[in-house]
Parts: sequence; structure tokens; C-alpha cells
Amino acid sequence: MESYATVKGRAVAEIEEKKSRFIASVAHVETEEEALAFLEEIRAANRMARHNVYAYVLRSADGQGTGGERVRYSDDGEPQKTAGLPTLEVIRHAGLTDIAVVVTRYFGGVLLGTGGLVRAYTQATQAGIAAAEHVSVSCCVDVELVLPYSSYEQVKRLALEHGAKLVDERFTDEVSLVARLLDGSQDAFLKSLSELMHGKERAAVKGPYHAVF
Repeated sequence: MESYATVKGRAVAEIEEKKSRFIASVAHVETEEEALAFLEEIRAANRMARHNVYAYVLRSADGQGTGGERVRYSDDGEPQKTAGLPTLEVIRHAGLTDIAVVVTRYFGGVLLGTGGLVRAYTQATQAGIAAAEHVSVSCCVDVELVLPYSSYEQVKRLALEHGAKLVDERFTDEVSLVARLLDGSQDAFLKSLSELMHGKERAAVKGPYHAVF
């Protein structure tokens, strides 16, 4: 499982071109069902708009990473290749997947021509993607640790030295930690941990799975 880039949550950006408003709505989606639901949500919120152009790129239609990439786009009534395709090309150029973009156009009364439409949809999509939070998703494992307070600082330092990110810490009568590492780096960490704890460590490895890292 390779790393990939996507966006987190949602974002919105707007541009104006010759009195037409172009509103780019961006969302993280993992299945075709989620992408289409997002499209319908934007359409419902913008029923008075002339066009709701969209494009989405998914690692897979079912979100399970199987069956190959799924890509769809629509000009939604704009001249062919002036809207949906430019929106898709911006997504591609940004290197993003598991993302849906809907660009809503409120017509301002001035025709833009094919070149103007391509430019407007491109710029709106670029603005929407720029407004979104970009994240890298990698193949990770979580190492769940339970340790005494006396070992906490040493184990925390060791985990960070091995490139881990501490995604959870709980303090009761003992300390519970969850250290997230890139898959493949956990063996070296566990070996160093065993040396530090003299074989008395309590560790459980969960994964691998895709997670923000």
C-alpha cells in the first residue's frame, strides 16, 4: 500500500469572472456513494445556479483500495471540455485522490467563450484546492504500549527517535501510549523498546492500515 495525498474535511472558495460567480466546493470522499452524495448536497444548496460542474478522483469506487481508480467529471450543460475536464485536470495536477470538487456557476449575463470558461473553472478549482487542508496518507501501524510512569519519558523519546507520532496518551495508574509508525519501521522500534525495557514491555501492534501521517 503506497502513500497518497488527499484533502481533509471540506473547503470553499469563490472567484468572479465577468459578473459570473464560480464557487468551488471541495470535500474528502472515499467512495463513489460519498462523492455523489456531496454533489447532490451542493446541487440542493444551489438550486438557482445555472451549472454545478463536478469532478472526482477516487482510489477505488468502494473505498477499499480494490478495483482500480475511479474518475468521473461532468460539464453540467457547459460546452464540452470547458468545465468538468479543466476541474479534473487541476485535481490531477495537484496530485490528489479521494477528493470531489463541485464548481457552482451563477451566470452573470456575460458570455465567457470557451477559453474564458476553461480559465474560470480552472481558477475556481485551484482556489478551492488551495483553501483545503492537504494531508499525506501512508501505510501505518499503531503500537499500543502500557508502561509505568518511571519509563514514560524514555519510551516517548525512543518512539520519537524512531519517527513515531504519538496519537494517544492516557494516564491512570499506568501510562497508555499509542505510537503510530510507518509500516516497516516498527520492528526496529520494538527491538529498541525491548532493550530499553529489558524484555518487560507490554506492546501490541495494530494494522497495517492507511492513516494520516
